[in-house]
Amino acid sequence: MSPRKRAVAMAGLVAAGLMAAVLGGCQATRAGYESAPYTVVRADGPFELRDYPALTVVETPMAADGRDGADGSFRRLFQFITGGNEAGQKIAMTTPVFMSGSGTNATMAFVMPAKLKTAEVPRPSAGPVTVRELAAGRFAVLRYRGGRNATKEAESLARLRAWIEMEKLGVRSSPVYGYFDPPWTPSFLRRNEVMLRTEGGE
Repeated sequence: MSPRKRAVAMAGLVAAGLMAAVLGGCQATRAGYESAPYTVVRADGPFELRDYPALTVVETPMAADGRDGADGSFRRLFQFITGGNEAGQKIAMTTPVFMSGSGTNATMAFVMPAKLKTAEVPRPSAGPVTVRELAAGRFAVLRYRGGRNATKEAESLARLRAWIEMEKLGVRSSPVYGYFDPPWTPSFLRRNEVMLRTEGGE
């Protein structure tokens, strides 16, 4: 192998190593991740009525157009679970990533593993990151595929509201979107959900 080819090959190996280091701890698919637990009360095609227990989340503000994490929201949460907390504790990634609110009230949240109770989650050490508990309750949920964009979210929310109206269920919250896959997953393989708290919620 010529010196030039050897150098190119070495550069390729270094680049691959750097990419592996960057993506370490953040898998290419949702397989193997713990997911927020729930019980299906009723299913109707892509629609489900689910009961969720109380969930502990770590949450951070998100820019209205920051759903791809470009505003630093995802990075702040990822740093928290990879040891950027007062205990230096590493916490396993889970699914989904929850996004809710709009404008200045938009947030992104990671669900903590079930074994970690709210009082056991370490305190954030930097940035606008908080730990809180989401109340248990019943949610109407629509599962859909595709990329993360406002048009897709609006269409999915409209479908869910129409189903809720048809089922004569009351809505008790603003929508929450759940994203289960990393952004490099092909859009037709992504699992996304929109959910609204309904009867039985707190």
